[in-house]
Amino acid sequence: MILRLQIPTPNTLKTLLTTTTTTTTADSGLVFRRKLLYLQSLKVNPAKALNKNPNLRSAPLSTLHSTTQCLSSMGIEFSALGRILDMYPELLTSDPYSDIYPIFDFLLNTVEIPFPDIRKSIIRCPRLLVSDPETQLKPAFEFLKRLGFSGSSRITSQTTVLLVSSVEFTLIPKIEFLLGLGLEYDEVKSMVLRSPGLLTFSLENNYKPKMEYFLEEMNGDLEEIKRFPQYFSFSLERKIKPRHMLLTEHGFSMHLSEMLKVSDGEFNSRLIEKRLRMV
Repeated sequence: MILRLQIPTPNTLKTLLTTTTTTTTADSGLVFRRKLLYLQSLKVNPAKALNKNPNLRSAPLSTLHSTTQCLSSMGIEFSALGRILDMYPELLTSDPYSDIYPIFDFLLNTVEIPFPDIRKSIIRCPRLLVSDPETQLKPAFEFLKRLGFSGSSRITSQTTVLLVSSVEFTLIPKIEFLLGLGLEYDEVKSMVLRSPGLLTFSLENNYKPKMEYFLEEMNGDLEEIKRFPQYFSFSLERKIKPRHMLLTEHGFSMHLSEMLKVSDGEFNSRLIEKRLRMV
């Protein structure tokens, strides 16, 4: 029996190549569509995600699944996954074992956040998931411990947001600003431990305009700031100025806490009481 080797003609080769290319293109298109549908099911904006993370185009769907499974394993609900991944789509193509689990390990074993609270920490501050433990989280944690965030004042799921702050460009400048007002270091420490949000406020948009108004328009005493550092958490335009102007208009004064902590209704009631006493 003689076997004959059949050599394809040029036209046959062209047909085979065209068919193979078409099949491969169709398969690639199908896989890409599945990724888009998966992103949509997570409520992640596909266009935004692809723009911020071009690697999504070539990443297999299994890579996306690995990330969502990793986050789910730490108790993060499916409803929260979309919000987090939409904010940081680079997570979708990360390697959970080299990029994400080391962050969970740092929070659990170094910061000593209880496992049930890891979820709270991440939901409050998703940026933790894209912060390097060695170059970002650890330096901030060490600085905060020296500042007094230890023992009963240790970092909790409520304050892990501070860990994503730059020591050099965020934390130190705020401490120096408060010291520059004439406060002692121990007084600043006490204020920050009582009101950790002080370390998250902007110098230019919060501290400076509010201190200027407090000192120049309210003729305030720094003792008031020491007693009520939460002053910086209230809106200057929507609450501090309007209430101070109302008090000034009627010749009254109140301590900062008394002026700001109450609701609008309660504040107006107190103002009316003061006016009635003057009658």
